[in-house]
Amino acid sequence: MPRFFSSAVVAITLLLASWSAQAEPLRLLVFGDSLVAGYGLPQGVAFPDQLGADLARDGRHVDIINGGISGDTTAGGASRVGWSLADQPDAVIVVLGGNDALRGLPPQDMERNLGTILSAIQDKNIPVLLAGMHAPANLGLDYGKMFDAAFMSAVKAAQTRPAPVLFYPFFLDGVALEPELNQDDGIHPNTDGVAVIVQRIRPMVDQLLALARP
Repeated sequence: MPRFFSSAVVAITLLLASWSAQAEPLRLLVFGDSLVAGYGLPQGVAFPDQLGADLARDGRHVDIINGGISGDTTAGGASRVGWSLADQPDAVIVVLGGNDALRGLPPQDMERNLGTILSAIQDKNIPVLLAGMHAPANLGLDYGKMFDAAFMSAVKAAQTRPAPVLFYPFFLDGVALEPELNQDDGIHPNTDGVAVIVQRIRPMVDQLLALARP
């Protein structure tokens, strides 16, 4: 076989392999608690489902893995993040901290747990989007400040590692304390509330997906 022909075959093979890899849908793991699992919602309208549908409407076909466990804390997330990554996602969204606040757990422990979670994801060279939470007002101003600071400190530490980390300050932005967008417990969003969350966080999700398999 002539050398130029052999080189052409190799080049075409590599090009087809590259195209095939790019054609495969990205795998997005949404790792979190009941806000991810879809507590109290009909099947098919939890946050991962509505996010996937919203992306598909724009021609973005992404395989989304629902890694939500109702009642999970950041400690629980830190203990299971390793086996959750066995699904080999291309990007991860982390939604944890709400149950830490509801239980009044120490913010410094939450910061350490978030650090463990982010580090485990970044060690796999996977870009990650951390969605923050706010503590209930009844826990006091000082607790609220320490709670918010824990997220910021975890993000700053993660930014020193090579794999990208993005931060969305409040997952329930536009939904918290809005009765018409929440279930009767006043904590978990209803179907319409989830739609608002998807709409607001979507630009950050687009940034995250752009970092996956560049």
